Amino acid sequence: MRLLFLGDIVGVPGLAAVTSLLPALRVAECLDLVVANAENVQGGSGLMPRDYRKLRAAGVDAITMGDHIYKKMELAEVLNNPLEPIVKPANFPSEAPGRDHCKIVVQGRDIVVISLMGRTYMRPVDCPFHAVDRVLAGIDAKIIVVDVHAEATADKYQLGRYLDGRVTAVLGTHTHVTTADEQIFPNGTAFQCDVGMTGPHDGIIGRRTDRILHTMKTFEPSMFEVATNDVRLVGTIVDFDPNTGKATEIRRFVKSI
Repeated sequence: MRLLFLGDIVGVPGLAAVTSLLPALRVAECLDLVVANAENVQGGSGLMPRDYRKLRAAGVDAITMGDHIYKKMELAEVLNNPLEPIVKPANFPSEAPGRDHCKIVVQGRDIVVISLMGRTYMRPVDCPFHAVDRVLAGIDAKIIVVDVHAEATADKYQLGRYLDGRVTAVLGTHTHVTTADEQIFPNGTAFQCDVGMTGPHDGIIGRRTDRILHTMKTFEPSMFEVATNDVRLVGTIVDFDPNTGKATEIRRFVKSI
């Protein structure tokens, strides 16, 4: 089976890339499963229910979130609906809206999606190691995809090594820059520090260059609006054995709109 994991979808341009390219891409790349991080869709911060539905209609099977998950609290109704394949970071407090994992069925196979958030240079969260152990202890599935939403590469590598052989893939998000370290660990888990950003690449990690540079140089606050040009759909493709859940191949993917 084949998974496409899309990196942080940023703003209207990122959403347009997914809705316009993904339906044909599922056929061209023989994709069985598409997972996407969508915490930056609404103006670069948060996700609205209407855009969640657009992503699902375009062919996204499951959605992960990160530190911007509650920037649009209208999403809480979706997050709390057990029928919707969207997850909060599993190491968020249990009282926080949303579920710590979701299970979908593809070709008769149970597939579990989990999100974890790193702790270095991020908001305070619970231990991701304990959180993922708790989730894994309560599920029965061979195919498990983990999104590690973290700033530090060390956080991502630690979780990747910790989960090697226990999950199908550990794929990083949050920094919006594709890393060239895609690999399969010794026990069969596919890993990459960051799968990159789906959205406009003519700015600075998806935001307008002029606004960011002005604020950085002058300390005058300005609205960090989403950039508009050089729009790319960016992610990582993982092939895996559905009988064992082990990854067999991993490669970066990019397509311009």
